[in-house]
Amino acid sequence: MLFDSSLRRELAGSFSATLVALVTVVVTITLIRVVGDASRNVFSPADVLVIMAFTVLADAPTILSLSMFIAVTAVITRMYRDSEMVIWLGTGKSPLGLLLPVLRFAWPVLLAILVLASLVLPWAYGRIEDLRDSFEKRGEIARFEPGKFQESPNGDQVFFIETDGRKEASGRNVFLFSRKADMETVAAAQSGRVEVIDDTKYLVLDKGQRLQIAESALSIASFERMGIRLSGGDTSARGYTPTNALSTATLLAEPSPRNNAELIWRAGMLIAAVNLLLVALAAAGANPRVGNSANYGFALLAFVVYFNALILAKNAVENGGYSVWQVMAGLHGSVFALSMLWLLLRSGFGGGMQWSQGR
Repeated sequence: MLFDSSLRRELAGSFSATLVALVTVVVTITLIRVVGDASRNVFSPADVLVIMAFTVLADAPTILSLSMFIAVTAVITRMYRDSEMVIWLGTGKSPLGLLLPVLRFAWPVLLAILVLASLVLPWAYGRIEDLRDSFEKRGEIARFEPGKFQESPNGDQVFFIETDGRKEASGRNVFLFSRKADMETVAAAQSGRVEVIDDTKYLVLDKGQRLQIAESALSIASFERMGIRLSGGDTSARGYTPTNALSTATLLAEPSPRNNAELIWRAGMLIAAVNLLLVALAAAGANPRVGNSANYGFALLAFVVYFNALILAKNAVENGGYSVWQVMAGLHGSVFALSMLWLLLRSGFGGGMQWSQGR
């Protein structure tokens, strides 16, 4: 009992430290990516931190799984290195006997992964899509920061504008470059506003000049009022809910290759976390000729290979190549069987030999 409590306490400490380190790395990478998206007008710059938080929340099941895997590998490896496992094995126990205390430590984390994958993940992706959708539905002028040259979402128009604080859809000192199939237009005006005519958005410019360059013609004109059709309009706003933003209940109620693939991913994160615990128990050990880096390198490689295989399985189900149960049995079932066999062999089953030293 004392051994169990000390093991769980050490696992909790290692898990917490690993989790903090991984969250820091993920937050940094996510922030860089989201800032890049905001600079390309995918999101509003004001929503960067919110979208980063939702993205990290959606990645939380994977982060928790990796943190738990590294913690178990590190703690059990240290026990072998410091000969604490000699005491455990000397009492007649085996590496398989570590499974129960490890599961006592891991069950709250596994429960959190289940809740995050089934409930929080689709909610977080849904909020991200809502923010993206609301930004895409805003007026074209309101979407761009004043005082900066910025492209429209599809890249065929460039704006420079000083917004009018009184109205979201109007501005002053407007510059617009527009590229069509066979013509380029450069326009500058004292003011501009967005008007909707027959469900189409137009940028109406007042008191300015226009330069048009065609294949064999060049024209320059001054105008008191000119309208230019804005690219995109509201057509860029999503008219559907992405699969990763659908609730788990909806995925179960509406089976389809895409929905089944998303179910494979969500359920797979929990099953993979359990299987990785078995892999960690079987792989942990101390070999003075190799050092601890071999164990950590193997842990990272096993995690990357497993989760990439899960992504490939998701794509295979989405393309209709495999069923849900084929993936469950083929991927997760094989990993479970191999890791249990490895753990049993290390525990002396079938060979009559106990391994008191790592590998």
